[in-house]
Amino acid sequence: MARTFEELVAEAETVPVDGWDFSWLDGRATEQRPSWGYQRTMGEHLARASAALDIQTGGGEVLAGVPKLPALMVATESWPPNVAKATELLHPLGAVVVADPDEPPLPFADAAFDLVTSRHPATVWWSEIARVLRPGGTYLAQHVGPASVFELVEYFLGPQPEEIRRRRHPDDERREAEAAGLQILDLRLESLRTEFFDIGAVIYFLRKVIWMVPGFTVDRYRDRLRELDEHIRAEGSFVAHSTRFLIEARKPA
Repeated sequence: MARTFEELVAEAETVPVDGWDFSWLDGRATEQRPSWGYQRTMGEHLARASAALDIQTGGGEVLAGVPKLPALMVATESWPPNVAKATELLHPLGAVVVADPDEPPLPFADAAFDLVTSRHPATVWWSEIARVLRPGGTYLAQHVGPASVFELVEYFLGPQPEEIRRRRHPDDERREAEAAGLQILDLRLESLRTEFFDIGAVIYFLRKVIWMVPGFTVDRYRDRLRELDEHIRAEGSFVAHSTRFLIEARKPA
């Protein structure tokens, strides 16, 4: 028997959302994956590196899943629950986790790393990335693109102005990276189908990805959530589209 709106809400309001593991959504939501396979690509680069930095590592789940880490592997994270989780996960693999506020400067010397990586960074400080890279070093990352999952964002917040929808555009990132002295080697953008199959999945997602609908709470949006629950039950899912882009940049030798 299908669970009621209130049952789904009660469950999704209380499940822990620390870390960057979305396995709770298995069977409840799906997101198409980018064609380049970021974790595999990241692993290939890390296998060739001698000293690497993973910025905004979250709970360390992506980094922990690569086959081989370099001799010197450092990860940064700002959110205390994620710092603890990443430390527990990455220390046994030989990686050091540094608590960092995600604001300049990065707590490392100039030219400290030959590879810097990041998956879905909330902010990108290009001048700092360029500073800590060795000459000839590489930045490899998967960024969230413009207007990602905005069908869901605008369902709750209403139509967003163009300057908001354009944020995180890869053309802007290219210009900022080049202004910091980096050369773009690869830049690819994809739009990916995302589906939510119950209202609990929507609530969990918005609790975890807190910048999507700032200040989101069930109480604040209960009426809209109830309407969305009715839509999902009638249509089978709520469909949105995430945007992701792969960016690879090099510091000139």
